[in-house]
Amino acid sequence: MPVISSLTSSLRFEFASILSFLPFAPRFFLFEILVRKNVDAKGGEEEDLVTETDRGVLLTKEEQKEVGEIAEELQKYCVNAPVKCPLIFGEWDVVYCSNPTSPGGGYRSAIGRLVFKTNEMIQVIEAPDTVRNKVSFSAFGFLDGEVSLKGKLIALDESWIQVIFEAPELKVGGLEFQYGGQSEVKLQITYVDKKVRLGKGSRGSLFVFQRR
Repeated sequence: MPVISSLTSSLRFEFASILSFLPFAPRFFLFEILVRKNVDAKGGEEEDLVTETDRGVLLTKEEQKEVGEIAEELQKYCVNAPVKCPLIFGEWDVVYCSNPTSPGGGYRSAIGRLVFKTNEMIQVIEAPDTVRNKVSFSAFGFLDGEVSLKGKLIALDESWIQVIFEAPELKVGGLEFQYGGQSEVKLQITYVDKKVRLGKGSRGSLFVFQRR
């Protein structure tokens, strides 16, 4: 497990200090703690809360709680009607999920991670209503592949969306085929800006997306 130095006592104090003078604290302070690497006084990199954690898999319950607390604070700064905000469009890296199997399904389960090493997990939202998810992986350490889904975005209200996906497409080596059937998900956009987007699934899973 990588060392999550942002969870040392010094960062805990910094986080507490930021919360003490919200809402006057700039939002980028919270963003930097959540998804940006910083340089410490000795010139070395301090890990933030979510990167280098296999999208949250390597975090403890205590560490996940801290991510959730920061996400709740950022929600206070969310634009009105985020579903209508053009900032949602673009290419996003999935850098954290409180439920490891929510993005990627069985490929991200405890057993799946023994076989499949996730290389990239990307979501692309294209105007006006197209969503493309892609998970690239290495199987058994030498066989590269990817799973991709294309879906239609439907706005349910000012913050909730529904995406209806076509059958997944699997590429492994020179093989390419579709399997399964349609699927759908519901997601609430709880925060978005030029660099980060937060979402909450219908079952309460927290997602952190970072713009590519």
